[in-house]
Amino acid sequence: MHTPVKSRVRSGYTLVEVLIVVTVLGIAAAMSVPAFSQTGVFRVQASLRTIVSEITELQSDALAMQQSRAIVFDVAKNSYTMCRVPGTSVDPAVDGISTTVLTSALYGNAAIRNVNFNNGQTLIFDELGAPVTAAGSNTPAPDGSLEIIGSGQTFKITVQGYTGRIVVTKTAGN
Repeated sequence: MHTPVKSRVRSGYTLVEVLIVVTVLGIAAAMSVPAFSQTGVFRVQASLRTIVSEITELQSDALAMQQSRAIVFDVAKNSYTMCRVPGTSVDPAVDGISTTVLTSALYGNAAIRNVNFNNGQTLIFDELGAPVTAAGSNTPAPDGSLEIIGSGQTFKITVQGYTGRIVVTKTAGN
């Protein structure tokens, strides 16, 4: 009679198997790290898109409501206020519709710099959505611009005179 031979059951993993798994996980981690380092860049670009969309919204609102609108930039507070323009002046405290502050990490700590709309920090659209030189004026404004800076990048937003067309150019960074 033959007695059954007990086979040895293997439990656990060999050193080679563990090394293969660790190597694969290391490669996956190395590929994902650059993607995580780009989040600041993406947030700065999101702040840029937010400003462009709000300028466009304000221009459309001026046309739809047939009333002048303005956006007042405050470089010191790193913010801007969208305003109604009921007469010949713009007062964000009285005429403000909404204010956006770019100081949080949500916006990648982007900074508003070099605002120049008709030698000031206020962009005004007439009732037809065209940039004008002053509240209550019909004089077309020249091109105006501002810069958004953050995460090693600089973007310039230009609002063209007469048409109000918005052009974004990247002036620094990768």
